[in-house]
Amino acid sequence: MFRHVLLKAAFCIFVLAYVLALYPSSCDAADARRPNVVVFLADDLGYSDLGCYGGDIQTPNLDALAKNGLRFTQFYNTARCWPTRGALLTGYYAQQIRRDTVPGVRSGGQGVRPAWARLLPEMLKPLGYRSYHSGKWHVDGKALDGGFDHSYLIQDAGRFFSPQVHLEDDQRLPPVQRGSDYYSTTAVADHAIKYLKEHAQKFSEQPFFAYVCFFSPHFPLQAPQEDIDRYRGKYNRGWETMRGDRWARQQSLGLISGQLSAVEREVGPPYFFPDAYKALGPGEVNKPIAWNELTGEQQLFQAMKMSIHAAMVDRMDHEIGRVVDQIRAMNAIDNTLIMFLSDNGASAEIMVRDDGHDPAAPPGSAATHLCLGPGWSTVSNTPFRMHKTWVHEGGIATPLVVHWPAGISARGELRKNPGHVIDLVPTIFEVAGGKRLESYNGQAVPAAPGKSLAPAFANDNSVSHDYLWWSHEGSKALRVGDWKLVAASPSLRSRGNDEAEAGQKASPWELFNLADDRAETNNLAAKLPEKTRELADLWTQKEKEFFKLATQDTASK
Repeated sequence: MFRHVLLKAAFCIFVLAYVLALYPSSCDAADARRPNVVVFLADDLGYSDLGCYGGDIQTPNLDALAKNGLRFTQFYNTARCWPTRGALLTGYYAQQIRRDTVPGVRSGGQGVRPAWARLLPEMLKPLGYRSYHSGKWHVDGKALDGGFDHSYLIQDAGRFFSPQVHLEDDQRLPPVQRGSDYYSTTAVADHAIKYLKEHAQKFSEQPFFAYVCFFSPHFPLQAPQEDIDRYRGKYNRGWETMRGDRWARQQSLGLISGQLSAVEREVGPPYFFPDAYKALGPGEVNKPIAWNELTGEQQLFQAMKMSIHAAMVDRMDHEIGRVVDQIRAMNAIDNTLIMFLSDNGASAEIMVRDDGHDPAAPPGSAATHLCLGPGWSTVSNTPFRMHKTWVHEGGIATPLVVHWPAGISARGELRKNPGHVIDLVPTIFEVAGGKRLESYNGQAVPAAPGKSLAPAFANDNSVSHDYLWWSHEGSKALRVGDWKLVAASPSLRSRGNDEAEAGQKASPWELFNLADDRAETNNLAAKLPEKTRELADLWTQKEKEFFKLATQDTASK
């Protein structure tokens, strides 16, 4: 009798093994061990804007995620929105997939990815994931064609209260009329929550990937009045004082060692729009000149702008909290990998577009079009140099908050392991138990440059890159270990006053040892010419490789 039971059990195990071998994907799709993944992406957020990175803005929800998870102190983006989004969703440098400039090829913001450069949701689908997008897109192609099951897409970035172009599931929605209770940061969260609720009702056995992309705090600076009022007067002490306070908090938090970079008084906006200053009036300034040299009118105008910026970040944090609460309501918070980062550093841009600027309207309302500008951008990027568009640390350094209770035992720890947005795809694949695409439509898929950060979740400095590489609008950089080689675009070095400043001689390479000089204050290029040449040669070698990859399938197009 006992022998008969054993034989029957063995037969059942054999049948189960046979079924698993025949249908591995269906079994994998229902595997509850696969974590859900949420990526929150901010737009033009500075390194020090969050409270947990030394900021003075109230961000309790992100601070709580950091307290119960990890903060990466040396994580990077590409210095601009569309290259970062392309790199984040594919795992390739933007030039490799034609989403940043490649000479002689349709590329950059209008570039079309090679066929093999699939988006993350397409790669997650065989693992059983359903994927949801909400907010900014700025990737070529349509969201649903890229593998998302639902998408709320706002194309109108210049109107936080009344977007004229927004779509759901790639179908255009009616324009939002000004004067309604619509605010895009809230709408982005509303749609993310809507999709998660549907997921809980209909697809609870499957894992989900949510890609939640806020426009905040990108210009125009627009926020609900009650949010602005909470910060009114907070920044009247001026940008030098507020920057010093942020730096002191960063040191007390152990985020950065070294020294605070000097304010680059002659570095203004990266693009010059003279008509904007006429519309904005005498309160606007295009350089981070000393606060005590501003007129009283200028001080009040500048302080108000930072109050609106803070309100935008505050509101974004509140809406992130709502999305996280929805995940908790689904009893999914423990096994959800949440990551928060920004697509580039804070922006020094000053311009007026879309609906224009009415100086008589309340600042931050729908009728106004204000930009942060270089004074406060320097504060937001504390302690770094430069801004969005440049590839000095101020343009490319981003917070990265990671929270995953079931997968990360550390609570409130820092990770100084360098990383880049190209690392998110391999990281997500490793924790999901998948593999990257090796072929597409019968053709080999090129090896991707990113590394999984999953080992660093457990142990700091456990993930190494041979190099990290940047190029954007003539600015260029390379990081190898703690060495960083960087050069600003000749046309960006001192723009903001006159377009005639463009066309200077090529900017020289600067060399920094980030181990003790993260803020890039001590240029070692003249002292170490051989190291400078070595890294410059490697930068050029990689540029050639990336351009070759980007053009190898264009002959028939």
